[in-house]
Amino acid sequence: MSQEFLPIELSGVEDLRRRRASGVRWLATAALTLGLSATAACSPDVAGPVAPSPGPAGSPTTQATQPGQTPSTSPGPGATRPGIRMNVVARPDGSFDVTEDVMLPRATNILQVQLPASGAELPGMMTKTSPIATNLRMQANGIPIPLASSSVTTTTDVPLTTAATNIRLTYRLSGSTVRRTESKPERASSAIRPLTAISDGGLPTNLTVTGGDLLNAVCPLLTETRCAVGDPPKLTVLQGIPADKALVVLQLDLPQLQ
Repeated sequence: MSQEFLPIELSGVEDLRRRRASGVRWLATAALTLGLSATAACSPDVAGPVAPSPGPAGSPTTQATQPGQTPSTSPGPGATRPGIRMNVVARPDGSFDVTEDVMLPRATNILQVQLPASGAELPGMMTKTSPIATNLRMQANGIPIPLASSSVTTTTDVPLTTAATNIRLTYRLSGSTVRRTESKPERASSAIRPLTAISDGGLPTNLTVTGGDLLNAVCPLLTETRCAVGDPPKLTVLQGIPADKALVVLQLDLPQLQ
């Protein structure tokens, strides 16, 4: 009996082996096919839709500046709400490079510009000065404004080619500095105020001074005239001064020529 059934058992075992081998080949082929498909999908040479990267959670969204908008770097008066932001960079000769960003509550097509007062009667100066703004450049809602003159020597009105709420001025202020002593020629007092004269005098003005060592700041038009905040060498000017009172006398050491 064992001899009669032995060939059948062997045949069954052989058939099982063949089926297993065929199954292994099929799995290998399938795996190879899937691997090739995944490689093709990841290849940069293969065109196809790509899901956008979500980016880090909580990261700020960067938006391109749209036509008619003035770019800004941080929130505050003159950038994200009505007011004036002045960035003042002191130079060794006592002049200042100024960038002035203005946001108005209502659009205007005429901008009045003004210079700081003479130092003849200003505390910390008491010496006549003759301020002048040169190299004036102006943008209204991000659009350059053609100017009849790039110099400002007196209060005047500048017509804008389009009604605007966002205005940027860049200029060099000269003639507004008094040297204090011959022994310290870098020690100086300078009168600074926004070149922009706006009708809404209550709008806040923020002023930042760099390029020299600020020692003190006085605002003659404020009730509390000392408007320096902090202590040297990290002294700053009081922020949010009403625009019609934003005349500041800076006492500083000017930067030295390198």
